[in-house]
Parts: sequence; structure tokens; C-alpha cells
Amino acid sequence: MKKDIILAGVGGQGILSIAACIGMAALEESLYLKQAEVHGMSQRGGAVQSNLRLSSDPIASDLIPEGKADIILAVEPMESLRYLPMLNKNGWIITSINPFDNIKDYPEIEQLMKEIWKQPKYITLDANAMAKDCGSIKAANMVVLGAAVPFLGLKPSSIEAAVKAIFGRKGDEIVALNLKAIYAGRDHTLKQL
Repeated sequence: MKKDIILAGVGGQGILSIAACIGMAALEESLYLKQAEVHGMSQRGGAVQSNLRLSSDPIASDLIPEGKADIILAVEPMESLRYLPMLNKNGWIITSINPFDNIKDYPEIEQLMKEIWKQPKYITLDANAMAKDCGSIKAANMVVLGAAVPFLGLKPSSIEAAVKAIFGRKGDEIVALNLKAIYAGRDHTLKQL
């Protein structure tokens, strides 16, 4: 088993929580894990990116080489496009369609979506609306994570255990909300496949 995942978004969207959930699930399954993060401008609404590498064999580097990522998992559509050169020819883009319009010349969402939809393998979803339906827009990152679950090569039970471990201190309601959001994202993807 080997998965190279680029996680992308904007500061405050929960990219590091997604990375923690995937990482903890991988450790639950005794997989090797390497991660590299870039989040220096995240407090000002800047880009947040993480290289997450999972494998049943030892991993030499924490950085994913260009053209080798299996998945681009993004909570923001423009950020998904930023990392297209990293994606391998059989890789998947999984992204929310909800823009984080934090720059004055932010492209039209229609332009962004046309570019994403030109790619051979993609899953797009309105993570904000789905999270709101689950109980809180703050769970949009977990909806996006859920949409990636069918491609991660991890057991759903390992993802669930990770969510319980990470969010457990916040109470049962928060755990239930995040799990509901993950299931909603997963179900969306399964309907698309």
C-alpha cells in the first residue's frame, strides 16, 4: 500500500485536522507515515499545504515528487489547481467548490471549475452546504475528507477511530458531527463513482 496525498486550502479551513485524521488512521493500521507542512501565512488567510505520504514500506522522504501525488485533497478550488503539476496521470482531485475569496483578483468560480472538470479524475462537492446540513459549516473539512475516504486505502473504522481520538475531548456531539460529515462526503463520492 502506498498513497501520496497533497492537502491544500487556506488558513483556518482545517487542513491540519484532515492531516491528523489521515495520519492517525494510518498509524492505527501500522503504516509508515511522513508529513511535511507549509502554513506560515495561515493566520492571515494564506495558503496551507501538506504533503502526506502513507506506505506499508519505509518512506525515504516527506516530500512528494512532482507528478507523483495520488490525490489532491483541497478544501478550496483554486488551491486544488495550484498543485496540478504534482498529480500523477491516474490521480484524483477531490475539492470543495466553495471559494475562499481572499485576494482582489480571485478568478471567477466558473473558470476554476471548468479547469477542474477538464481533469480526467475528479470529485467536486459543495462541502459548505453539506456540512451545514450535517449541523455546522465548520465541518466542511470533514466532508472533504469523507469524499476522499474511498481513495485513501484506509479502513473506514480506522478513520472513525482517528476522529474519535482527535475530537473526543470536545465531546460526543462534536465527534458525532464530524463523523456525520465524513459519511456525507463519502456517500457523495460513492454516488459519483
